[in-house]
Amino acid sequence: MIDTAAVLRTLAERGVVLPPGRVRVDGYGDSPALSRELLALIISGRKRAGTGLLWATLHDGEDLPQVGDIEVVIDHAGRPALVTRLTEVDIRPFDQVDARYAAIEGEGDGSLAFWRQAHQAFFARECARIGRTPAPDMPVVCSVFELLHVLPASPDDAPG
Repeated sequence: MIDTAAVLRTLAERGVVLPPGRVRVDGYGDSPALSRELLALIISGRKRAGTGLLWATLHDGEDLPQVGDIEVVIDHAGRPALVTRLTEVDIRPFDQVDARYAAIEGEGDGSLAFWRQAHQAFFARECARIGRTPAPDMPVVCSVFELLHVLPASPDDAPG
């Protein structure tokens, strides 16, 4: 469980002022390696979307994302790394995600085939975690965002 208050305190201590809007705190990926890879794609400008499994969002008791939400993106260790604003949010069946959206998500070669393969694997892990069975029509939350701020590493993050 993410301690939103602690993340917001860390931002305030580092002098980061968030723009107006509902604030959400979330991360990308389900492993340190995947988290690092996805954050690097966002920082590079290649990745401007993220997709979650609706069933997992509901299972975890999280609010659904909305256009205009400010997201503090944390790294695999729970440290704030980025600030984004959601510009599009759409819920659709997994098998109805299109090539345009896959390209915006910017993973792998940017193709729909890569998107489906990578996300099928990720959502299968999510389904196992929440006791569901993956299906072609499982509902996914497709969110497009703009990058507002890349947070510098904290001095506490430096290798010792």
